[in-house]
Amino acid sequence: MVVDTGGVLTLSKSQSSVMEELAITTTIGMDGIPLVAREAAVARMPSMIERQAASAVEESSVVIFVVDGQAGLVAADEEIADWLRRNYSDKCIILAVNKCESPRKGAMQASEFWSMGFSPLPISAVSGTGTGELLDLVCSGLKKVENYESFTDEEKYVPAIAIVGRPNVGKSSILNALVGEERTIVSPISGTTRDAIDTEFTGPAGQKFRLIDTAGIRRRAVVASSGSITEALSVNRAFRAVRRSDVVALVIEAMSCITEQDFKIAERIEKEGKGCLIVVNKWDTIPDKNQQSATYYEEDIRLKLRILDWAPVVYSTAISGNSVEKIIDAATAVEKERSRRLSTSILNQVVQEALAFKAPPRSRGGKRGRVYYCTQAAIRPPTFVFFVNDAKLFPDTYRRYMEKQLRTDAGFTGTPIRLLWRSRRKSERDDGKLLPLKSQPSLVPRVKNVSLVP
Repeated sequence: MVVDTGGVLTLSKSQSSVMEELAITTTIGMDGIPLVAREAAVARMPSMIERQAASAVEESSVVIFVVDGQAGLVAADEEIADWLRRNYSDKCIILAVNKCESPRKGAMQASEFWSMGFSPLPISAVSGTGTGELLDLVCSGLKKVENYESFTDEEKYVPAIAIVGRPNVGKSSILNALVGEERTIVSPISGTTRDAIDTEFTGPAGQKFRLIDTAGIRRRAVVASSGSITEALSVNRAFRAVRRSDVVALVIEAMSCITEQDFKIAERIEKEGKGCLIVVNKWDTIPDKNQQSATYYEEDIRLKLRILDWAPVVYSTAISGNSVEKIIDAATAVEKERSRRLSTSILNQVVQEALAFKAPPRSRGGKRGRVYYCTQAAIRPPTFVFFVNDAKLFPDTYRRYMEKQLRTDAGFTGTPIRLLWRSRRKSERDDGKLLPLKSQPSLVPRVKNVSLVP
């Protein structure tokens, strides 16, 4: 596992240079932040980045200390080298002198860094020069895992929870509150999180998860108009995090309620087939709350996010840690439903009751759709295959009705379900091999008796 940390800045730098290095001046949302809060957030940023870098070094087996070969040795490099020698002399530390594109000049550029007490290795991230030797050094510094075979046997499936939403709704605060420490930088300046950050987490009941904190997702037109390549890459990484997750926590801000962008994100979650829970963060900002406030708020969510009407809703205040444990409880329940499999007998009983309550409509030609049997083909998400006489005889309205009946009778809260409709082959249609579900005595297709006459 490779961890890329933020650039460690010296505290002696002015606030303007810090903002320039962090590209905060181009971050959307600065205009809406008061000047005092903005200056305070910028002043705290270097120490927060340093704390994150220190946490990464603490947990690592190998440290790659990167310096600029073209800029040469600077005071900040000496400070970091002294800090590494003083605190982490027991770790494998590799000094990589970057931007050494020329092999001949690279050795001369790297020689300047011998004074720091490490063996400098000239590399070029652009051309790839020296990266093979760097990889060999990294691998030589990694410790071997004893009893690897038994380790892999005990390895279990660990579901991933992606925390997504618009900028500045409290995604990083939720992750920090769940983990119990500041794993990600939290700032009133939106856009602080620019990459999808994975964190291992063990719940109170011992269940393990992989939490993925993502960058805030704004509308595509707004991202394009801002001209920020960094933000465009961050949004793409957030969507990739949704794709590789199992459960998605869609975070919305209580006072902002549901926006068009929230609906766009919800569409992506449903399209990817991921489990989902809706987290209403900053619930403490709602004034004059009473027992009915949550009920009215959920009704508004169900109305505006109809595509996620199956997702549970959780209310939390991440900054104070209030009710954040409910997020893990809901995610655990969603993952369990997403991995559940129904037996074919129970599934066909549910389908038969749905058919008895409401038969498929007739076509203009007088034909009516018939369901022969149904089976569950997959999990994550649950996928059901309906074997019918003609899939064209089942309109979208009836397919939605069947999905609703499946949810009502069989559950699957918090996960999308997929219904596949398979038409009977022409040969089967002519021979009449399959009977409709209501007249079928068993789940095995009935075949006509055939006599062989010489």
